[in-house]
Amino acid sequence: MKKVIIVGAGISGMTAGIILQNSGFSTEIYEKNPVAGGELTGWKRDGVYIDNCINYLMCSKKGSAMNELWHEIGMLDDSVKMYSKDYFFKYIGHGGEITYWRDKERTKREMLALSPEDKDVIEKFFENVTRAESMIMPIDKPMDKMGPRDFMKLGDFVKNVPAAQKAYKGVSVKDLADSFKSPVLRSSCLLTHPEMTQAYSFIMSYAMVTSGSGDIPEGGSLAAAMRIANRYQEKGGKLHLNSPVKSVKINGKTASGIVLEDGTEVAADYVICATDANHTFTHLLPSEYMPKKLRKCFDDKEHFSVFSKYHAAFVVDGKMNVDPDTTCWESDGIKVWDREIKDIGFICYDYDPSLTPEGKTSIQMKLFQYGKEVDNWFELAKDPEKYEAKKMEVAEALMSEVEKKFPETKGKIRILDVWTPVSYAKHCNAYRGAYMAFVADRDTKTVTTPGVVKKLKNVFLAGQWLMGSGGLPPATAQGKYAAWRAWSASKILIFPAFRGCLKNETAPVYL
Repeated sequence: MKKVIIVGAGISGMTAGIILQNSGFSTEIYEKNPVAGGELTGWKRDGVYIDNCINYLMCSKKGSAMNELWHEIGMLDDSVKMYSKDYFFKYIGHGGEITYWRDKERTKREMLALSPEDKDVIEKFFENVTRAESMIMPIDKPMDKMGPRDFMKLGDFVKNVPAAQKAYKGVSVKDLADSFKSPVLRSSCLLTHPEMTQAYSFIMSYAMVTSGSGDIPEGGSLAAAMRIANRYQEKGGKLHLNSPVKSVKINGKTASGIVLEDGTEVAADYVICATDANHTFTHLLPSEYMPKKLRKCFDDKEHFSVFSKYHAAFVVDGKMNVDPDTTCWESDGIKVWDREIKDIGFICYDYDPSLTPEGKTSIQMKLFQYGKEVDNWFELAKDPEKYEAKKMEVAEALMSEVEKKFPETKGKIRILDVWTPVSYAKHCNAYRGAYMAFVADRDTKTVTTPGVVKKLKNVFLAGQWLMGSGGLPPATAQGKYAAWRAWSASKILIFPAFRGCLKNETAPVYL
């Protein structure tokens, strides 16, 4: 039986582990943290659950290949209730209001009523939202191993999604916002995605909701991560927590296993690095092993940026007069570093009663952090006292804006927790505190990197950094891809987890 060691118990690593266990391998996962899940996580403060990851689960529509994969790994199962999103988000400001409803025709009617002079821009927007609803995640095998026949099987995806991307080629989220004459619609476009990113990313995210592929699993991110970890161990996998890995042990062109931080060596036939890509090639492997495509993204900071967020979680003693989910509004403005932020908002978690004690309301507020703003957090963290003071200063400013907008919270709202780009770097080894992967700008095509290390025959890569801007669907798919590569390299005949992936093909000795 071939043995595979997986570094990192995020969703990519655990997906790879489950599929390989189903395919006749012996696997062990080594995770530096005391809890599995990586950035798919949450925690409790004063009895209130705080979610770090799932605002909505993209590609969760029943019958989709990704939904089936999430059932296979335990992310979802028949006992997990899914909360349907009635809307993507709503925005109130500039004397008007717009809601991006799940029913896109309703949203379109409201936009046209709000700003008839934007008719052409609105028509184009919804035409491409409809196209983007065909977005799926190919998961049978790595995309670099797919041929014309494989892509043709994707049907509407191949027909519609590239057309939607082409319609907004060279258009950023900021450009899309500026194309609207209505200040309400302009502001609403800038709330969910960084302004320098491709406009298509905003359109696709909304399309996940309108297509029914963006619902929310009961219990949030931590419960989902625990279901996956349990599934992995039920399949016979060994999960080692509090076990940071120092490096992959290399002999010539082959990896012989890993070395833990305490010096313990663990032998393996294959190694899958399912950690932050920068950490992989600055700690686990020498930098010269980094794939050229990946290196280009790290080097080209002008076109491939990363961003993070400042997060603050609050609890209100009582029920707020607000719909559950995401509400944004034009505020008096708060200043964070050198940038004044006028439009803010929060997520209210009342859609899931299991997350908050009865009679309470939990909300979470997030602010995008770019470039120098991210650097400022890391610089300030060198002085823990100043760092903590700044975190609380911003949280208190946000809390004040909530009290102004929702007077019923006055004197009843308090801060539960605050985390920053520094938190992601500390707990997840995240490059510059990024909680997602590279974000290609309007002039740059997103890059998918094959999860192989060409100079090493038995080391494979997994994780969101290998595909576009990342997120849960790409991270999960990359976990399956890594398992596929290990299986293909092993000379093991077809096992159930891969049955159908290589119909009429012969598994190569090494890919």
